Amino acid sequence: MKFNISGKSFLKSLVFIRVGAVALAASVYYFMQLLGKKVARMFSPGRCEVEKFQVLHVGTVPRFDENIWTLEIYGLVNRPMTLSCRQVRNLPKVASISDFHYVIGWSKFENKWEGVRFRTIIEMAEVSADAKFATIESEYGHKTSLPLEDLSEDDVLPAYRLDEEKLPPEHGGPLRIVVPHKYAYKSAMWINRIKFTSKKETGYWESRGYSDTADVWRNDRFSRKQTLHITRC
Repeated sequence: MKFNISGKSFLKSLVFIRVGAVALAASVYYFMQLLGKKVARMFSPGRCEVEKFQVLHVGTVPRFDENIWTLEIYGLVNRPMTLSCRQVRNLPKVASISDFHYVIGWSKFENKWEGVRFRTIIEMAEVSADAKFATIESEYGHKTSLPLEDLSEDDVLPAYRLDEEKLPPEHGGPLRIVVPHKYAYKSAMWINRIKFTSKKETGYWESRGYSDTADVWRNDRFSRKQTLHITRC
């Protein structure tokens, strides 16, 4: 049996197939949006939902005097600065709702954080083109380092409010960095210094065997074997 297909008909068929493929992709995207975040969480590894923020930290909760607390911004910047608590809160404020994931296996969903986008700090300090990372420093000498690419996402912010209330010290107040797409040890509590660097520095938890990438969706928790108890859902 022979089929005679003209070049013109063949091209029309290719166009039809291409249009159909684009329409199918658009439909899949649309329905994925309809599924929403809660369904997507079912496919993310090792998650157990908790209703309240858990209190996890090393050492005692530090005491702060808002009249003397400061945030220092330094390193590879053209405009190093030291901001008071009032100055931080007077920066352009944004609100962001995001999930928060703990490395031991549970998550607190849909938290409303308020603070300033990290991108705003990058712009204010006129960060050098040589800077590729920022080291977030906090009380007790704790620190973590992240690429500026990660820190420049819309939902990454130094936050001072949580769910319509002032961020309490036991959850990182007066200021903590919030990086929703990373495990919580990258969202350092009690931050007081931000240093811009050309190379990544090793953080407190990362030097103790925790993953430096801390990718939630890849379940990237540890760089070497740990004995930490992981909650199973």
